[in-house]
Amino acid sequence: MASALVLCRFLHFIVVLMLFGAWVFRPLLSSGETALDQRLARTTRWLAVVALLSGVCWLLLMTASMAGAWDAAFDPSTLGLVLGNTFFGQVWRWHLLINLVLLALLLTPLRANLALRLILSGLLLATLAPVGHGAMLDGTAGHLLILNQLIHLICVGAWLGGLMLLVMILRAPAGHSIRVMLQRFSGVGYGLVAGLLITGLINVRVLTGAFWPTPLFSGFALILMIKAVLVAAMLGLALFNRLRIDDCELRPQTLRASVMLEWMLGLGAVAAVSLLGTLPPMISS
Repeated sequence: MASALVLCRFLHFIVVLMLFGAWVFRPLLSSGETALDQRLARTTRWLAVVALLSGVCWLLLMTASMAGAWDAAFDPSTLGLVLGNTFFGQVWRWHLLINLVLLALLLTPLRANLALRLILSGLLLATLAPVGHGAMLDGTAGHLLILNQLIHLICVGAWLGGLMLLVMILRAPAGHSIRVMLQRFSGVGYGLVAGLLITGLINVRVLTGAFWPTPLFSGFALILMIKAVLVAAMLGLALFNRLRIDDCELRPQTLRASVMLEWMLGLGAVAAVSLLGTLPPMISS
């Protein structure tokens, strides 16, 4: 049950993050109506479908976990108790509703409205912030922790979704100025990386009572270290591409492979986060 929940969390986080980030970077990386819009529209429709299905699975798995039995996941009364009487359920009702509205939007002519897509995907992302460790604290401290988690998710989502869009463009770069596109991406990326690192360190400090939990090679601390290594590798690749931006159009295959690897490292980092969310933080003595 725990493994299924980790996998479900990973899949759901990934699709929600990429939905938001791809639409944030769409006007920054490419202007005008192009074939990119059609490819992005198809991709985001499927992402929204996967988000809804994985969101429902997450609810069923949480219900089974709380009840301690698999069959409880399909018991209407137990589901009603989880949705109505638990903090997770109350948040998740809104989360699934927003997901459903977003999917409906993408199947209508209103899908061309970028502002609506950004609002709904932003709300979908925001309702992930209170889930997991973000709900550990009460009162003002709890609200600030959720706000910090929201900023962290926005930075991660924009970065990962932007990388996905960048990969899509680099697969068919005709009509795009790769150098200008990378300059825009890296310019915004500096702020995203700063926000990601600061909010991540705040999360660790609040949840563990230390700037880094110990022992380093056990449980929560080990998975956190793996996540940090993956993020550091992403930063290294991003810096490599930024330093070689002047000759980027002379090495399209190398650039595409580098961006793809950076994106996959990001997926690995989210997988680590999905596991972290199911582990109790290691409180420093």
